[in-house]
Amino acid sequence: MARKRKTDGRTPRRALWLRTLIAITACGVAVGGLAAYRTFSDDTATERPVTTEEASRLALSRLNLYQASPVAVTLTATEGGGVVVRVKGVVDYRTHRAVGSYQVTGASGSSGTSGPATGQLDHGLIVWDTGGLGLAPAPKGDNSPPWQQAEHIPRSGWSARSYTTDPLDAGLQLLVGLGADRPDNPLLLAQSGARWLGRDRVDGRSYDRFAGPRAQGAVPSAGPDGGRSPLTYWVDGDGGLRRVTMRMPGLGTPTTLEFSGRDGRAKLPEAPWATS
Repeated sequence: MARKRKTDGRTPRRALWLRTLIAITACGVAVGGLAAYRTFSDDTATERPVTTEEASRLALSRLNLYQASPVAVTLTATEGGGVVVRVKGVVDYRTHRAVGSYQVTGASGSSGTSGPATGQLDHGLIVWDTGGLGLAPAPKGDNSPPWQQAEHIPRSGWSARSYTTDPLDAGLQLLVGLGADRPDNPLLLAQSGARWLGRDRVDGRSYDRFAGPRAQGAVPSAGPDGGRSPLTYWVDGDGGLRRVTMRMPGLGTPTTLEFSGRDGRAKLPEAPWATS
């Protein structure tokens, strides 16, 4: 896709935070810190450093995403002012390309009762890769999967732009970069401050909840979040990744990424990235 220069004048501090976050996700390493802990009860209710076995599962999660491609995903981002953007699609981690549909909901004027009604503000198709994203209207009357609809839209039909630091863009950029063709180093994940936070059941399956590695130079117990990574991962007993949440500065609701497993039918369209 064509990439445009970013001209929105957002603060350098927030842009630096986002670049640091993506770098943490991509490599999961930093120097120094805590040693890998080997003996903890899974029944403990208090967060703690990850065990060696837990660090190994967390380290495998990105490789498992890569090998499962194309993966069905759902992203939910709160943009402020009651506006929520939801993207449902597929990501191919071998090509770092993704396609899906998006829907924007929020206050849409008076409902005739006690306050504004909540409704659909916008919807359409979306494609994204490591460089940016593109939007296009969904073909009317076409109920086929988004990846099939997108194939019928020429490259000129997509409105392309580079990423900003908005919650949606940050989530898309994180999402397309999560898969990797090799596992992370579990020892370095543990040394960088990855922590076990608890255990949850999602759709009847048990998942361990982990805080990711801290940003390089972050001090434990500093700030309201204890210096913890803004990323939280839900990982099963085989290293399968089910969910990731990302806290962003100034927003109370984190961006959520959900992974539903391989979608073997999906074929990403060539049209948005075609050169001719």
